[in-house]
Amino acid sequence: MFSPIVHPPEFVRSFFKKYTWKLQPEDTAKKVLYITIDDGPIPEMTPGTLDLLAKFNAKATFFCVGENVEKYRDIYRRILIEGHSVGNHTFNHLNGLKTKTEDYVENVKKADSVINSNLFRPPHGRMKPSETRLLSKGRKIILWDVLTKDYDKRVSKERCFLNVETFVREGSIIVFHDNIKAMENQRYALEKTLEKYSEEGFVFKGIPYKNIA
Repeated sequence: MFSPIVHPPEFVRSFFKKYTWKLQPEDTAKKVLYITIDDGPIPEMTPGTLDLLAKFNAKATFFCVGENVEKYRDIYRRILIEGHSVGNHTFNHLNGLKTKTEDYVENVKKADSVINSNLFRPPHGRMKPSETRLLSKGRKIILWDVLTKDYDKRVSKERCFLNVETFVREGSIIVFHDNIKAMENQRYALEKTLEKYSEEGFVFKGIPYKNIA
């Protein structure tokens, strides 16, 4: 039994029209998937993730936490140098439902100073309607078509990849994580995803973004 959060049903998506759940590739002649990596950069995970992506000549979108970017600027610079896209994941990985709207928006703006991208993904995929309304002005709010659940210790690495296999399709936005608790699951499921879909003729691209400032 798959959790609805893994592949949000269409009726759920219809209530959140300001969110992007999947993408139509600009070049429709190519089969494209969009891997996204949340929570980094951190030295324990991100360099290995970048090495794995490079092995398959794949680009991804890193939704970065501002305080991590401040701590690990060299790793963040490597993400950019290697041609990946970046997005804002707040400065302190805040839960929008548990944070005052004005504080949440200010935290996102604080992250702008080090990330500078019009792409935004709310941590946990949750925020208030008021936060959505304010942050959708000038930003693209990116959710997902497939959530691997690599962060969940109750989910096996094989199940994480099965989540991808079951629901992925052209234009899917797939979520992995660069945090320590996700390490075993992420490494396994990400490599299997890159291997399988590269062999099937897919290319992996970063989500196009613009500087916010």
